[in-house]
Amino acid sequence: MLARTELDHSMHPLPGSPPVRWRISDGLVPYEEAVATMEAEVAAIADRRADELVWLLEHPPLYTAGTSADASDLIDPDRFPVFATGRGGEYTYHGPGQRVVYVMLDLKRRRQDVRAYVAALEETVIRTLESMNVRGERREDRVGVWVRRPDKPRLPDGSVTEDKIAALGIRLRRWVSFHGLSLNVDPDLTHFSGIVPCGISAYGVTSLVDLGLPVMMTDVDMRLREAFEDVFGQTASA
Repeated sequence: MLARTELDHSMHPLPGSPPVRWRISDGLVPYEEAVATMEAEVAAIADRRADELVWLLEHPPLYTAGTSADASDLIDPDRFPVFATGRGGEYTYHGPGQRVVYVMLDLKRRRQDVRAYVAALEETVIRTLESMNVRGERREDRVGVWVRRPDKPRLPDGSVTEDKIAALGIRLRRWVSFHGLSLNVDPDLTHFSGIVPCGISAYGVTSLVDLGLPVMMTDVDMRLREAFEDVFGQTASA
């Protein structure tokens, strides 16, 4: 089996497909509201009543539990609301300063290959970071995007410390994707301490600001869109 780094990361749709709707919400969107919206959009996309959608937003502080979540990884269950969700993965944190990207694509119009889709989402983040001179990397045993931190003490085995800058968690229904990814722009990193992020305790989390890049969310959104179009094809503002 090919590693995710070796897969073809292009997920362009069939010729003649309409552009992906690109939506950005201001303010903090409640999690339950976002899930209800995604459910409705996924049904419409699957029925060909709506075009594909990418939705960028921020949530108020909260934790989500994926289908593989271990209850012992919820260290501080009373700190923020906790939502069980149907996406893959374990516990994640969402909050202000983090760009959440919900991706609702019809993979029947693209490639019905889940591993390739995950790799394409990672590629979108990697290219976004590259445009800001940050090197994001994949790890075959850890889904998401990671940044090496030679400025921090080495791990007990002597290897370079790595921090997670973007998390991924997806779900498919009738080959339409939903949930997606989150990129840490400038969240309160102490909020991650209430969980073991994605069930991985050996590594930390970081953000663009933590890496010394005081970027605006609007700039990140622009770069995300450019990277997404490189990987997935044309978008249109919605």
